[in-house]
Amino acid sequence: MQSTMLEYAKKLDEQDALGMYRDEFYVQPDVIYMDGNSLGLLSKRAEKSVLSLLDSWKQFGIDGWTQGEHPWFYFPETLSEMCAPLVGAIKEEVIITGSTTANLHQLIASFYRPDGKRTKIVADELNFPSDLYAISSQLSLHGFDSKEHMIIVKSRDGHTLHEEDIINAMNEEVALMILPSVLYRSGQIVDIQKLTEAAHKRNIMIGFDLCHSIGSIPHELDKWGVDFAFWCNYKHVNGGPGATGGIYVNRKHFGGKPGLAGWFGSDKEKQFDLSNQMIPAADAGAYQIGTPHILSSAPLLGSLEMFNEVGIDAIREKSLKLTDYMMMLVERELADYNFVIANPRESVKRGGHIFLVHEEAARVCKALKVQQVIPDFRSPNGIRLAPVALYNSFEDVWRTVQILKKIMTEELYKEYENKRDVIA
Repeated sequence: MQSTMLEYAKKLDEQDALGMYRDEFYVQPDVIYMDGNSLGLLSKRAEKSVLSLLDSWKQFGIDGWTQGEHPWFYFPETLSEMCAPLVGAIKEEVIITGSTTANLHQLIASFYRPDGKRTKIVADELNFPSDLYAISSQLSLHGFDSKEHMIIVKSRDGHTLHEEDIINAMNEEVALMILPSVLYRSGQIVDIQKLTEAAHKRNIMIGFDLCHSIGSIPHELDKWGVDFAFWCNYKHVNGGPGATGGIYVNRKHFGGKPGLAGWFGSDKEKQFDLSNQMIPAADAGAYQIGTPHILSSAPLLGSLEMFNEVGIDAIREKSLKLTDYMMMLVERELADYNFVIANPRESVKRGGHIFLVHEEAARVCKALKVQQVIPDFRSPNGIRLAPVALYNSFEDVWRTVQILKKIMTEELYKEYENKRDVIA
């Protein structure tokens, strides 16, 4: 059976139209990297673009803002145009800027407008905690107690959300909703279009955290009428640790003032007038605050070039095949070892990783790393495995499951403590 399944994996790799992109990345010999939903691998193009931006600093000094192949003054807009297809937006609706939580603070400050009894913000208990911290902080700045003014939608099973439960939370006291597009643990895709339509019927603003969906699944934010979104670019987009994040603002909101104003949100034609009265940009650029982080943005130039070549639909097609194959192998090879597949099975509901639950998850992850498989542990008992379309192969998936089986059969996990390291 094992040889048959390995032959099947190799056949799929031979037929893989994206297989050639694996050579674009620094895949370490004998290492199977399954943590691209936490930090994507470095590509040779991203490395090249970093060196290019460094060279412009070396050559031009201060004149790098307006000279060279990629003038820094316009660099956020260059990247925004390249990134816009990944979120289904026009280029003016996207700006590459800031970091995830800083951008969320900007968006709440801009679009949370408590009025009368409409003072509450809806979130969910499965969202990444940093989002909840930001929401609570912003409520406090308005003088509201987050225990009373943040409505937390509960999960029925601890892993997934039901859209009906979210819609039921949309009452006349809600001013704003902030939800994940893909749950960071289970990988569930929420129905953005359905939730946006429901929120707007009730005159509620709605925004989404795309950190675990951008670069992995297609979006149509402009078509769906989403008010705003924000994301990081170091996971599936492979922009590097601390890569500059992104903001989407629907064009219907253009002309509004950013909640947190800063000089780089100015109209670029007037920015260097240095007037004491800010004139905001007429598009998403208005939501920038400070000077762009050029070197933290530089890897995105090379990475987004590949996304533009391949297209997000082709990436999604391969991603689904990889995770389908992995789930099939887990069910066949690990049936006797108490692993539970806790991510959605249906393609329409499943993001770019699978989520295995096991009582010895922390130990198993440590054993995997010793065996040269890089997973991601999520407390208290979750293992995330992300076969990434641009650089993982079907043989990677087969080998990962075989190594998992070896760890369980030989009880290699018992050599380690069943608790996370400082960084999981």
